[in-house]
Amino acid sequence: MSEDIYSKKREKLIELLREEGIKDERVLSAMNKVRRECFVDETEKENAYLNYPLSIGYSQTISQPYTVAFMTELLEVNPGDKVLEIGTGSGYQAAILKELGADVYSIERIYELYLKAKENLNKLNYNVTLKVGDGTLGWEEYSPFNKIIVTAGSPKIPDTLFNQLAIGGIMVIPVGDTYSQDMYKVRKSIDRNGKIIKSIETYKEFVFVPLIGKEGWDYDLR
Repeated sequence: MSEDIYSKKREKLIELLREEGIKDERVLSAMNKVRRECFVDETEKENAYLNYPLSIGYSQTISQPYTVAFMTELLEVNPGDKVLEIGTGSGYQAAILKELGADVYSIERIYELYLKAKENLNKLNYNVTLKVGDGTLGWEEYSPFNKIIVTAGSPKIPDTLFNQLAIGGIMVIPVGDTYSQDMYKVRKSIDRNGKIIKSIETYKEFVFVPLIGKEGWDYDLR
């Protein structure tokens, strides 16, 4: 399939996202630039611009485009923001964040997906700092982060991730059980007495693969 056909499919997807309520034109522009077909398996390329999640192997998925757009809009990414992504997958969300001008750090639990994401991002010249590890423990070396995005469902807001969020920062994370989650938009602030404040807005209802790790679901589905 030619790039011209993919481009037309992308434009149709962007219009659909507008109709479904995505308002941030910067987010829509970023998604119109990132070639989603480059982040899915060969057998799924013709489905790359349908508005639903696709398998990327290892019991993991590339999220539905609407969900990617919604989470990214909630994150309020500014150029130059240091953003931590938990769950690199095939690298698509990280590419969107780069198009928004973020300095992106991303952690993937599954080594084979880490390699796939690294290859995908390098091919398209997206400079993302990647590693394999337990995403629930964050990346202390590079903290604090202006924004944190978690692309798997967690039973709670991991304390370590909240601690690595900068004052004034935002974390977007799906929280619930292993069947469905609410999307949390978590803001970190400080009051006049120096007390850390955690403010949460919730949005219903989403379904993600489980967040596996010490501060997530403590089992391995592989």
